[in-house]
Amino acid sequence: MLKSPAPLRTVALLGGSGFVGQALASRLQAAGFRTRILTRRLEHAKPLWLLPDARCEAVEVHDRAALATALRGCEALVNLIGILNEKGDSGRGFRRAHVDATVSALAAAEAAGVSRFVQVSALNADPEGPSHYLRSKGEAEQRVLETRTLRTAIVRPSVIFGPGDGLFGRFLPLVTWLPFLPLAGAGARMQPVFVGDVTEAILRILGNDQLASGSVFELGGPEVWTLGRLVEYTARTSGHACPVIGLPAWAGRLQAEVCEHLPGKPFSRDNWRSLKRDSVVQGEDGLAALGITATPIDSIVPALLKPSRRARDYSAKRRSAQR
Repeated sequence: MLKSPAPLRTVALLGGSGFVGQALASRLQAAGFRTRILTRRLEHAKPLWLLPDARCEAVEVHDRAALATALRGCEALVNLIGILNEKGDSGRGFRRAHVDATVSALAAAEAAGVSRFVQVSALNADPEGPSHYLRSKGEAEQRVLETRTLRTAIVRPSVIFGPGDGLFGRFLPLVTWLPFLPLAGAGARMQPVFVGDVTEAILRILGNDQLASGSVFELGGPEVWTLGRLVEYTARTSGHACPVIGLPAWAGRLQAEVCEHLPGKPFSRDNWRSLKRDSVVQGEDGLAALGITATPIDSIVPALLKPSRRARDYSAKRRSAQR
């Protein structure tokens, strides 16, 4: 049986030192909430140490007793833990980070008396999905929906952009230094959503006492893009001449195989499999349902990609040398 909603004063962020977590912590602070940022390594949360009403704690999510202790006094928990790649390609890393961590978080939240739980998932999360990433995200959602002791909600964003993102920030170095970019999955469709809109959605979910437990919100921006067009936009907006060459399926698989073994895994077999599903809102527009107007890429990204004088000079010299 669900507990009666309590007034929110303290919100815990699990995996709160990441890209979305840092933005959410700042948004919660601005709204007057105390924030408890739980992270595996305390140094990862260093940018948040100076937030006045935030407390950063190192905790291992799979240690349920320690996590329950860290959650005492919190009315809500937002689970932001997620990975895009794992060591190897067995699915075990994804399952541990997404499914096992979610099960542990739910149990610890119940033990600590937390009343509300928000799971940050992904569009296309599906236990039968084509990739380990999507399957593990879907299985984690199932665990959240099965709970009967917490008031839950699931947020499913498309790819997220904003300062420090892994979208434009990932491709900017490539279009800066490469003469052209061969790209696997160039035709994959996605609906990039601004990190500020995602954090605002979570804030409104937390503040809505009338929201039905188990509600799911699909979050996408105002426009659908292909991956190839996004990379071309990155190059053009940052002032670099880097043509994008979309690869056929066989070459895309080969690129994924090669990148699978490079340091840092810039692209993997599982990333390639995930691109087989378009990351586009299929159901109700979650931002609109929450009264949020989606922020277009053009109003945020150009300032993030504005070329430095040094980069402009380098590009000009490179073009001159090719004449």
